[in-house]
Amino acid sequence: MADYYETLGVERTATEEEIKRAYRKMSRKYHPDIAGPEYEDKFKEVNSAYEVLSDPDKRRMYDAGVDPNGPNGGGAGFGGSGAFDMGDIFSQFFTGAFGGGGEGPVPRTQPGRDTLASLAISLKTAVFGGTQDLEYSTFGVCEHCEGTGSEDRKPPVTCPQCHGTGHVQKVVRTMLGQMMTSAPCERCEGHGTIIEHPCTVCHGHGRVPTRRTIGVPVPAGVADRMRIRLAHQGEVGECGGEEGDLYVDIRVRRDRQYTRDGDDLHCWITVPMTWAVLGRETSIDTFDGAQTLEIPDGCQPGQSIELKGLGVTHLDGDGSRGDLVVHIDVQIPTKLNDRERKLIDEFGQLRKDGERSVDAQGSKPVPSQKKGFFSKIKDAFS
Repeated sequence: MADYYETLGVERTATEEEIKRAYRKMSRKYHPDIAGPEYEDKFKEVNSAYEVLSDPDKRRMYDAGVDPNGPNGGGAGFGGSGAFDMGDIFSQFFTGAFGGGGEGPVPRTQPGRDTLASLAISLKTAVFGGTQDLEYSTFGVCEHCEGTGSEDRKPPVTCPQCHGTGHVQKVVRTMLGQMMTSAPCERCEGHGTIIEHPCTVCHGHGRVPTRRTIGVPVPAGVADRMRIRLAHQGEVGECGGEEGDLYVDIRVRRDRQYTRDGDDLHCWITVPMTWAVLGRETSIDTFDGAQTLEIPDGCQPGQSIELKGLGVTHLDGDGSRGDLVVHIDVQIPTKLNDRERKLIDEFGQLRKDGERSVDAQGSKPVPSQKKGFFSKIKDAFS
């Protein structure tokens, strides 16, 4: 039978308010949306424990040795599939008294829990991958006792109170009168053994809270909010138990120059009007170093130029990459001196711009007030 008091981390004498307060704390701690999907079963255990201990009738039944949520708990009432089986209740009460196959002692060596951490990386690291240090809180082996939990490193001895069974017999009052039941031994906490001289540092647990720094291998092409699993880098278990796993949530920091869209990178540059008219070869900085950019003659505002293979590495591992898309903005001069104005005017006369009439060339949809993804990014960088 599950120990609902232990699940909520309260004493068996806890008040209704203490149980409610403990439930709120544990439900926040193990909620899958916060702790991760791997804690879904633990979250269900917390809810199951609160369902029983928050109901006075169910709690009295549980204290009497019957789990209301168990197959013999009668949680569905006295009829149908949840029928109240007196034989099952007697077997619950007399398991300890007649040796009916109790749960046995709880092993001292327990596996460690998984740990969840967050790691912020640059966009460049997401493009190429790499190793980045992460510092996080967890439980590590107690160096004072070398994980044994014992001050003198001696193994535990048999508990003199339960004689190694991990349980003791108790007389409880029920609706059927006084009956014998089995409960975890308070002396050894159900382990069946005791550590005669507990470690003064870890108090017999074999582990202590610690800060650990490891190098996280970040795969090339990783995206924001992806989760990486590192086996055996979580909490060290009690008394030498196996380590849990470490789950790292990746957060990609915003880059000042480039924006990611899938495996493509986008940036915006502003060029003089003369460059757009006549064309120009220039250089731009990329994550791969300086690259030559050919601006074609007659380049229009908003035109884009693709640089193949300079984007984000594809996560499938074939080594190929997306593209770098350069969006062109043309700077129109505003304050012209007399000579500049005259030259522009002569240019217009050569092209006979003054002889042209401006007519509507067809209707276009009115721009929406709601800007698209790239418009917002362009405004932000402007």
